[in-house]
Amino acid sequence: MSNKLSQNIIGQRLANLRKTRGFSQADLAKAVQISRSSVTQIELGNRSVNIIELQRLSMVLGFSLDDFVSGDFGMDQDVEGAVIKESDAERISVPSMKTDKFKNVLLYILEKCAGKPNVGETVLYKLLYFSDFNYYELYENHLTGATYRKLPFGPVPQKLDAILRQMITGNQLKRVKTEYHGYPQIRYLPLEKANLTELRASEKDVIDRVIEQFSDWSATAISDFSHKDIPWQASREGEDIDYELAFYREAPFSVRNYGEEIEGDGI
Repeated sequence: MSNKLSQNIIGQRLANLRKTRGFSQADLAKAVQISRSSVTQIELGNRSVNIIELQRLSMVLGFSLDDFVSGDFGMDQDVEGAVIKESDAERISVPSMKTDKFKNVLLYILEKCAGKPNVGETVLYKLLYFSDFNYYELYENHLTGATYRKLPFGPVPQKLDAILRQMITGNQLKRVKTEYHGYPQIRYLPLEKANLTELRASEKDVIDRVIEQFSDWSATAISDFSHKDIPWQASREGEDIDYELAFYREAPFSVRNYGEEIEGDGI
């Protein structure tokens, strides 16, 4: 089988089938009796699938092995007989910027962190990134809806300059140029408090955890950490980072409790 299809193609087809059938990675791992991390690596194309595992996957996901390894496999039929195109099988995750929510999240983070000398633009951008992607991994919904792009110094929210200008003009923020450890630094100081009625308890909780974990980190440390996160690693330079990649995270990046994992080798 591996001679006919690359691991990447096998992983993509299995990921599409899993999402189409409504399985989480944890659910599928339990049903097939392998670890969730194995499912993650298979879907990313980093791990091969042996014939026994593929047979179990075919039984759980309801596909024919002969069809699966064919060159024109497109998941023509689901288990109910409805036609499904491979291009339509991916979960739709198109973020839409919630400007007011983004402003309140930014103000809330700055209320908590603006007084820390390490929190310049770089650290602030990463606190926003981890808040957004951690929330999506946990709740499968967008927090601010911001789009992040893979740039050399880490994930950067798009359209941020325009929002910051609005907030500065509206006397919500103040932009300050300073130095930190001999290097130039741009900082933002909040001039008003966040409207907490705009933040759900679950949203505030995720942001608080991110602040607790990362707000004391240096710009270099948090940038290096973000570069090891699967959403960053699996994206191309200069392109938008897909929120769906948050579901492929592993420790120490994953914020979900997936429970005890099992391997299938000892069945």
